[in-house]
Amino acid sequence: MAVQTVPGPQDIVRYELSNGMVALVRENFTSPAVVVSGYLPAGGVAEPDDKAGLAGFTASLLTRGTEKRSFEEINETVEGVGASVDVSAGWHFTSFSGKSLAEDLPLILDVLADVLRRPTFPAEHVEKVRGQWLTDLQERDHDTRRMAALVFRELAYPGHPYGRSLIGTHETARAIGRDDVVSFYQQHYSPQGGVLVVVGAVQADRALDLLQATFGDWPAGSDGKDVTVPPPPPLEAIRHKEVVMPGKTQADIVLGRPGLSRTDPDFYAALLANTVLGRFGMYGRLGTNVRERHGLAYYCLSSLEAGQGPGPWYVFAGVNPANVRRAIESILEEIIRLREELVPEDELNDSKAFLTGSLPLRLETNEGVAGALLEMERYALGLDYLQRYPDLIRSVSAAEVQAVAAKYLDPQAYALAVAGPDLGQGDEGMG
Repeated sequence: MAVQTVPGPQDIVRYELSNGMVALVRENFTSPAVVVSGYLPAGGVAEPDDKAGLAGFTASLLTRGTEKRSFEEINETVEGVGASVDVSAGWHFTSFSGKSLAEDLPLILDVLADVLRRPTFPAEHVEKVRGQWLTDLQERDHDTRRMAALVFRELAYPGHPYGRSLIGTHETARAIGRDDVVSFYQQHYSPQGGVLVVVGAVQADRALDLLQATFGDWPAGSDGKDVTVPPPPPLEAIRHKEVVMPGKTQADIVLGRPGLSRTDPDFYAALLANTVLGRFGMYGRLGTNVRERHGLAYYCLSSLEAGQGPGPWYVFAGVNPANVRRAIESILEEIIRLREELVPEDELNDSKAFLTGSLPLRLETNEGVAGALLEMERYALGLDYLQRYPDLIRSVSAAEVQAVAAKYLDPQAYALAVAGPDLGQGDEGMG
């Protein structure tokens, strides 16, 4: 994909609405569809500990009724034109999206503005959503992978917002009431810090007019709602916990530690290091050695969750319970190798080609472009970011990859969660 065909300043329109919301539009007339995406700064980090899951609970209720439409009317309106609308909450933001034919963009924007600006949180739907959340929590209780991920966060981020679950616990799901939802909405939902993106078969001027008409008169609200997230407590030793789940035939492992934010200067070196470790091809070195060569895992890969704050950098694997100890040892061997040895030039170049070559695939859909534009705005990357991205990746050296691995991955200090059947028996136990 040539540089001039990659979204950039030449075809991305950025505009600030009268209330401060930022709008980004990119025209694409290759199909008759249009995608709307956006976010508001209302995420899980703003929840009190005893109401964990409140941000997600609130987001789930936005489409359950508004001053203008009932739950049934919202669904009939959207489904009647073959469109879709979705709202969900993450750590720092509540994200929303819609997809429709271009001719239905005014309707979809009206629905999105309605649910975001005028929700009524009907009491009967509070209980329905609570029932759904409790069911999901019960399912999590019996899922080794989800339980390992849950416990890993608790170990890696003790006493920190990132250590909580975005869906909370059985206790918090029962404790959240309608008043909590209304209060969270009133405190954290406003256009301040919000971003709107439209990509598809609509002229930019027309899209901006529609965004101004549906969102521009949303009052900005009061100041002081920003939530400052403290740095995670230092992880200076191994923190390990096993979740015994009788009757399971697989154990799941999550091993890692707090990493870095998306705006950290080390990000691109860390991205490349993570690609080498557990992403390239059949999941990098972890897939090649832990899974294929040693046969110790059904799957084994790594993830770098760099966001507003220092998200975790971790390895996760599904293994035969008899192989848990050896799999952990093999994972640590790959981490040590990445820290202590320069990545060979051909291997590094392969990972660079993977990262740069996957960008055009990501940008083939309106959804992919919209996601990229949101990332660019969220982290102030600039409208030319996608055009600069290949050079940012290619400029990373093997020495920088080694240095970032040594800085953020420590084989002597990490969080380790294992969920599965009792592993305390025999030579392969965790003792």
